[in-house]
Amino acid sequence: MKKTLIRAFSLVLILALMLMSVGCSSAPAQELVIFSWADYIDPELLAQFTEETGIAINYNYYTSNEEMLTKLEAAEGGDYDIVIGSDFVVNIARNEGLIMEIDKEKVPNFSNLNPAYLNHYFDPEAKYTVPYVAGTPLIVYDPAKVTCEITGYNSLWDPSLADQLVVMDDMRNVIGMTLKSMGYSLNTEDPEIIAQAGEKLLQLKPNIRALDGDTPHEKLISGECTIGYIFTSQVSAVLSERPDFEVCYPEEGMGYGIDAFFIPANAPHADAAHQFLNFMCDPEVSAKASVFTQYINCNSAATEYLPQEFLDNKAVNIPADTLGETEFMQDISAEATEQMNEIWNAFKQA
Repeated sequence: MKKTLIRAFSLVLILALMLMSVGCSSAPAQELVIFSWADYIDPELLAQFTEETGIAINYNYYTSNEEMLTKLEAAEGGDYDIVIGSDFVVNIARNEGLIMEIDKEKVPNFSNLNPAYLNHYFDPEAKYTVPYVAGTPLIVYDPAKVTCEITGYNSLWDPSLADQLVVMDDMRNVIGMTLKSMGYSLNTEDPEIIAQAGEKLLQLKPNIRALDGDTPHEKLISGECTIGYIFTSQVSAVLSERPDFEVCYPEEGMGYGIDAFFIPANAPHADAAHQFLNFMCDPEVSAKASVFTQYINCNSAATEYLPQEFLDNKAVNIPADTLGETEFMQDISAEATEQMNEIWNAFKQA
């Protein structure tokens, strides 16, 4: 999943809130080292945790899952106390022995989690992770300007959409969307099928006005583009400014992702990490976290604390029967990845 779009809080603000919550009288006795994307946890929640526990937070950030994994491997599961990662990278880290099993007795609020977000391939026995938020890329469009019927990915190839489409700048998601439009898995490794997807993707180029991984929602809000295939939080940003826009849950099925907390195998402050996990599983805290990120909430007990605006948001409250048609994006072979890289580079240069 793509991270952090709606509210761009700087790390300076995070540090300021940390200092405010600690106060001037004395420094906290403990420390918690968090490793995450920048601006992915509400600074007010971080300050609240420090105020309630006396544990200072040292927030470190990375720019990609791959960077996070490389640093975690180099530290041999040390250096950090809490890490947030996307499911496919969490799976790699777990298989490499870089993740500590959670002591559930220290995380009583774990029972608040929605079972729908537990026991997936990256943590089949729910021993190592706490789901933070979930999301799925969606199609969002202006029904007043889009003249063709939008039912799924294949609709994006309609000639009437020439120079109107904004798409995330993300290789796996865009090639994966193309594979889904052909009836194949996001995680297909067959070189012939991947090559066919590359040929079909090139045919989409006339419809694409912009590839944008950071602010595609702005092009939709401004009217520069009339339709987009973008991440959950970006769809939320569009709907908050343009409630007249429609959301399409692609009939071919959707990609899906869960970002989860975990404690590295050699975390220097494991007790503080367990306290943080319990804090983030608190219903009110979880609700605030989801409103901040604008991603799907994973905590059953948090529903009563979510504002109606969030509950009415079609990007984060997808019908259960529709979610049943989703597919996790998983790690694929080096050969398939290289082939996709070549297709993506050719597509961007075309």
